[in-house]
Amino acid sequence: MVTPLLPDTGQPAPGPDDELTVWPASATRLAHGDLAVSGVSLTEIADRFGTPVYLLDETEVRARCRAYQRAFPGSSVLYAAKAFLCRAMAHWVEDEGLGLDVCSAGELELAFTSGFPPDRIVLHGNAKSPQDLEAALRFGVGRIVIDSPSEIARLAVAVPAGSRQKVLVRVAPGIAAGGHAKIRTGTEDQKFGLSLTDGSAHHAIARILDQPRLELVGLHCHLGSQITSVKPYLAAVRRMVGLMARVRELYGVVLPELDLGGGHGIAYRPGEPVLDITALAGRVRAELAEGCAAAGLPVPRLVIEPGRAVVGPAGVALYRVLAVKRTGEHTFIAVDGGMSDNPRPALYGVRYAPRLVGRCSSAPLAPVTVAGRHCEAGDVLAGGAELPADVHPGDLLAVPVAGAYHLSMASGYNLVGRPPVVAVADGHARLLVRRESLADFRSRDVGL
Repeated sequence: MVTPLLPDTGQPAPGPDDELTVWPASATRLAHGDLAVSGVSLTEIADRFGTPVYLLDETEVRARCRAYQRAFPGSSVLYAAKAFLCRAMAHWVEDEGLGLDVCSAGELELAFTSGFPPDRIVLHGNAKSPQDLEAALRFGVGRIVIDSPSEIARLAVAVPAGSRQKVLVRVAPGIAAGGHAKIRTGTEDQKFGLSLTDGSAHHAIARILDQPRLELVGLHCHLGSQITSVKPYLAAVRRMVGLMARVRELYGVVLPELDLGGGHGIAYRPGEPVLDITALAGRVRAELAEGCAAAGLPVPRLVIEPGRAVVGPAGVALYRVLAVKRTGEHTFIAVDGGMSDNPRPALYGVRYAPRLVGRCSSAPLAPVTVAGRHCEAGDVLAGGAELPADVHPGDLLAVPVAGAYHLSMASGYNLVGRPPVVAVADGHARLLVRRESLADFRSRDVGL
């Protein structure tokens, strides 16, 4: 049975098959223990494209884009490209009416060459290079987010005479939120944004307003990632509205935009909490309207930046088992990928729910560690996973919720090569990003 999407959230509706609740909504059971996503067999994908391989359900991505558009009518929804970007992804996002936020000249290049409208692109980054800023100005991006005082003069000088670049100021509102200390970006003790409490944000705003080639159009904040509660966003709204009121009081400027970033939490394993985007939208809009009314401000245009929540649940990673090793009470299942194609378990301790696909097993489930092939003891893809006790070399394992921060964070460790990305839709599969090859390694190494 296909797990349906809830109409407003894009999340899988609860159903009798809890094992598939974190899989793409199109996931269905096939004979012989196989699964299909959007009508395409996972074993067929592995046989045709090899492993490791990332599968991306185009229909799921589009459905999640539309769910955000429904939840936030009249607002600007920007897809956070850092979660995953290729030209096809940029096309899907544009087609569904979303904007795009990018963090580098490389992401901007992919977006621009896909035909994405530059005025719907926002450039982020705590340390933008001269090349990043030059590309943004050359392509004509709609907004650039100022993240440090040094960017102000550098950007103002780079803007061509006779024109103005629209900018926002990224504020660190002093709010701790997120699933792990390394992905909490709204506090004052990390590298992102300008502090409210020490006056850095106020000072940057004053400097920008003195630059004739920069047009300050709003404030930006991003609290962190994997946030599953609405409350931190409400606190952020209150602090941002307070700063907007202060800007009007001091400078007579009414800022028309407020960007609350993203960080919307998703479930990686059945039963984990998710952020209800319908509840988020309703309560944030109410808080914003109430705060602006109390301050005598017009309600600014709201901007949000979901990334993981759009693409994460649409992805599946496939691996072949290379070895099974039992040491004392522990069983290690080694696969042909690892931390080079998914560093998140090593970085943040993320836990996934891998599944045996391609054959039926009557063996009891047993606790195992799914380990990668790299020369690190921390190269673990799924610790504490449960798989049939008879898993053996040659078996196919599938890891759901693999659409975000896999390929975008992939490395060249051990020169294993980054996996390909395959899109599935309506029973068809097509290659979006090819596998990195031995020829690629040779061609980049020019020093001999």
